[in-house]
Amino acid sequence: MKRNRFLELGVGLFMLAGILGLVFLGLRVSGLGVGVPNDTFTVTANFANIGGLRQNAKVTMSGVRVGKVTSIQLDPKWFDAKVTMEIDADYDGKLSDDTAAAILTSGLLGEQYIGLTPGGSPDMLHDGSVIHDTQQALVLEELIQQFVSNMAK
Repeated sequence: MKRNRFLELGVGLFMLAGILGLVFLGLRVSGLGVGVPNDTFTVTANFANIGGLRQNAKVTMSGVRVGKVTSIQLDPKWFDAKVTMEIDADYDGKLSDDTAAAILTSGLLGEQYIGLTPGGSPDMLHDGSVIHDTQQALVLEELIQQFVSNMAK
């Protein structure tokens, strides 16, 4: 009987450890919890069309996640989408001010994210900087519409 209780306790602890591991991994992947850098700096960029870009979308450079999108608003002056991003503090003062930002899609119909391409300027991006060189999202529906209208001609 004691051996059976010991076995049940061991299985219970193993299951608890597994569930805690899954919660930890879920928080890491979502960017909400443990191990996510808290030190960031904020940059903004205006895009003519953001497609399906959402808040909390990743910001990458060379395929490596360097930040996330924190807010998307309509610029009342130019009627463009003003995207605010938090970039990890490790890159503060290391990205040139002519860095380009493009809205990219992972896969054919996957989620959209922002890809940064560093420039060559000696001046650097800091907290509150604006990225001026932007490329809007490629919207699949617009491409299909252009293709169909060109085929009709």
